[in-house]
Amino acid sequence: MALVASIHVGDFTLPEVSLKDSHGKTHALLEQMGDNGLLVAFTCNHCPYAIAVWPRLVRHAATLKAMGINTVAINPNIHPDFPEDGLPAMQEKLVEWAIDFPYLADETQDVAKTFDAQCTPDIYMFDKQGTLYYHGRIDDYWKDESKVTAEELLPAAQALIAGKDAPQPQHPTIGCSIKWLG
Repeated sequence: MALVASIHVGDFTLPEVSLKDSHGKTHALLEQMGDNGLLVAFTCNHCPYAIAVWPRLVRHAATLKAMGINTVAINPNIHPDFPEDGLPAMQEKLVEWAIDFPYLADETQDVAKTFDAQCTPDIYMFDKQGTLYYHGRIDDYWKDESKVTAEELLPAAQALIAGKDAPQPQHPTIGCSIKWLG
């Protein structure tokens, strides 16, 4: 497992892509847009960084939903060498982690490549027009939530709702590298 930091993509618009969840239901990202935006989180089941932030992601998704920002998680690590990230494991995690938003499988990794996602987790928040507003970390301490001194995702969402400019700087997330096929 290699530690990787996400990279900023500059101007970026939510692409017109669809992915299936672990039960085979197709979800178009544009159709997941809330009244005020959409959070897209590239993540997985086995990476220690992703595991550490899943509880925060689930909790923050509920807060964001109340603000009109929906959440979608995308697993780009559907890889034969990592069965703990496969579709059956995703179904288990939906229950175990009480995930109440779409958790989608990027089996070809085409969507991760379109986003230029680098690691799990890698967080993108779009405004209601589908323009990237925030690409950064959830907070300032991935490993132990009790040591967080600065929230970053929720204040960015509040700024988005208030019509303010995106917060700067936007600190990249760190996590395990995506397990690229081939």
